[in-house]
Amino acid sequence: MTPTARAGTADVTAALRDVAALGGFFELETGGTDRGWHPVGESYARGFTDLLAAVARRHRTPEARIDASVAQLGHAARLWSPAIACAVLHGIVLDLEGLQRADEGPRLRLPRPGGWHADRLPDPAWTLGDQVMGLLGALHAGLGVKVAPRLLDGNAASALAGSAQVLLGARPEVREPLTGLATRLLRTGRLAGTGRFTGPDLAFRRRSCCLYYRAPAGSVCGDCCFGGRETEHPGG
Repeated sequence: MTPTARAGTADVTAALRDVAALGGFFELETGGTDRGWHPVGESYARGFTDLLAAVARRHRTPEARIDASVAQLGHAARLWSPAIACAVLHGIVLDLEGLQRADEGPRLRLPRPGGWHADRLPDPAWTLGDQVMGLLGALHAGLGVKVAPRLLDGNAASALAGSAQVLLGARPEVREPLTGLATRLLRTGRLAGTGRFTGPDLAFRRRSCCLYYRAPAGSVCGDCCFGGRETEHPGG
């Protein structure tokens, strides 16, 4: 990537502030001090143990792999949501280098906001997807719980689709570029073969299960492979 593709800090910060209004999963904090935050890689190396424990308490789950799956799914949504929204709404692919996580809770922060102009990148979808999936791969490597890799890849795809659906609901005018980006991402790297879009509103059917149905009060999710079959959308 050439230096001319870099987006200015002020532009990236403004984009992040705008997309944060879409909801909690779209919030990626900036500014302030490092107090109360730590590099997200440290959380990965520790296996996300605090977030897994929080899932276990909240859902009274009987298996550690359910905790790991649910925590990873939520984290994936927090990565995809601002990244996709900034790309579609502002033409900026975020640079997630230096990402931090709150000491208490799942919130994320970019202490030094940066990114690239999407129209100056050879393949903006690949750049975006490579970063998010790279972070999720590091999380998987640090987990002290054995979870099937394709289950976690399916979680990543499900989180991507969910983020896109929320963005489409809030900004229906971006349907075409959003659908194009989301479809391209689902055909890239480890996301390939994880699922398909089944309708024009980015309804999604995954080919794996996140295991949430195994929690005492759990259920089958709307995009689960165990759900009813839908007709495949031509764009999927």
